[in-house]
Amino acid sequence: MTSHVDQVLGPSDDTVLFMQPRAMFYVTVLWVVAAAWVAMLALYLLFSVVFGARPGAADIVVYAEVAMIVPVIASAVVLLVLYRRLGWLHTSVHGIDFAATGRRAVHLPWSGIASVGLHGWGPFTELVVTPIGADYAQVLDGPGFAPRTRRRGEELSYVVDVGLMSPGPDVLLAELHRRIPSKV
Repeated sequence: MTSHVDQVLGPSDDTVLFMQPRAMFYVTVLWVVAAAWVAMLALYLLFSVVFGARPGAADIVVYAEVAMIVPVIASAVVLLVLYRRLGWLHTSVHGIDFAATGRRAVHLPWSGIASVGLHGWGPFTELVVTPIGADYAQVLDGPGFAPRTRRRGEELSYVVDVGLMSPGPDVLLAELHRRIPSKV
């Protein structure tokens, strides 16, 4: 891998850290799982009635209990599995470091970034970072899977889930615009 030297002009304490709060992650997973689970239970109940089952009052209570308990437990399990691997992004005078949820971190110097952009909406917002060349991005050692990438033709981009990050995606976009105004 080729090393790229950046001229660092500015104070070394000019850093901003964006991270996914665990509570916000848990609540988002909870409502997504709850919506899917309740829809599946309703569909199951509908098919049961169509094929001859006649649920009584006790059955309806059991369905309501299952509709409330299973999403809470499933979301807790997801949070426990990803507890120390939630997404984060760090900007400094040296460049940008980021990791998507459950993925290894990537470092890019500011001079190595071709473009950045936000895609999606709300908690599903993603930051797409495109380096000038593949040798500019340095995948850092650590736990997790390979970084999330998106390939379009010969162009390789890195994808980070930033919708739940604190401060939010608007602040992230302003920070990136401050650092690299012509590439945002």
